[in-house]
Amino acid sequence: MKQLKIGNVKIKNPLLLAPMVEVTDLPYRLLCRKAGAGMAYTEMLYVDAITHENYKTKKLMQTSKQDKPIGIQITGSNLTEIKKAISIKVLDNYHIVDLNCGCPSVRITGNEAGSFLLKNPEKISVMIKTLKKAGYTTSAKIRLGFDNNNVLAVSKMIEKSGADALTVHARLAIHSGKIPADWTWIEKVKKELDIPIIGNGDVFSGADAEKMLNVCDGAMIGRAAIGDPYIFERILHYLKTGREKDFDLKKNLKAFNEYLLLCRKYDFKDIGRIKYVGSSFIKKFDGAAKLRSDFMQIKSFDEIKDFVKGRL
Repeated sequence: MKQLKIGNVKIKNPLLLAPMVEVTDLPYRLLCRKAGAGMAYTEMLYVDAITHENYKTKKLMQTSKQDKPIGIQITGSNLTEIKKAISIKVLDNYHIVDLNCGCPSVRITGNEAGSFLLKNPEKISVMIKTLKKAGYTTSAKIRLGFDNNNVLAVSKMIEKSGADALTVHARLAIHSGKIPADWTWIEKVKKELDIPIIGNGDVFSGADAEKMLNVCDGAMIGRAAIGDPYIFERILHYLKTGREKDFDLKKNLKAFNEYLLLCRKYDFKDIGRIKYVGSSFIKKFDGAAKLRSDFMQIKSFDEIKDFVKGRL
């Protein structure tokens, strides 16, 4: 199996949990790490919210001794915000600082952050140079472009700016997940750059991960890991044996219960967030549509626990 190293950060295997808004908080990262994820990140956090010590943002920055190596993913629209974050040392507790240049959310692009930055590669370059100058191991996550493909030019500029790694989500920002990811562009970026390239988009199985790892250095798993942390275990099994391991519904339900225990342990009690993630845990049950509808009517943490306990 490939070894992956980003700067001086050694990663035990090349499977990375994607930073996902409303999903990859500390409890969920710990669950995926236990299942085999080699690397994980905070969800994307706006630098301005970090520097203003927004309560919710501070909670989402929480990590633990078991949550290693850890990357913090940030985005922002201007260099001043990043310089302020550096000056108050809020990024110092993370092994990697990852600059998000790929989020397509209108709420983010409307503030000229996320994938909007792909329209101005020079701004990305300055941000990366600033983070590197401050001593951070720095990576970036991009898409193929905002509304037109400029991935090769942006990738080369990111490497030239000193980035230690690059993740390429193989869609344009204007594309939904229904548009197939075009991995040929990940392969083209890999051939042009010398830094580690991590591929993202449409990795749903062991065979998918193996194909991705034949193209680049790491496979980042996003949607497929929501409500299915053991996808990492199954992929690792495939990479070792060449055989796909069956999805285990009971095991996954136990993982949901463990997630709830971790939420309680680390005081993550956002019911809306837990229900969003939890609805994916039960999507493969018989009668899942009715089950999920009933689940979404739940109004308390204890009710969610009882719901899961009744099905174990």
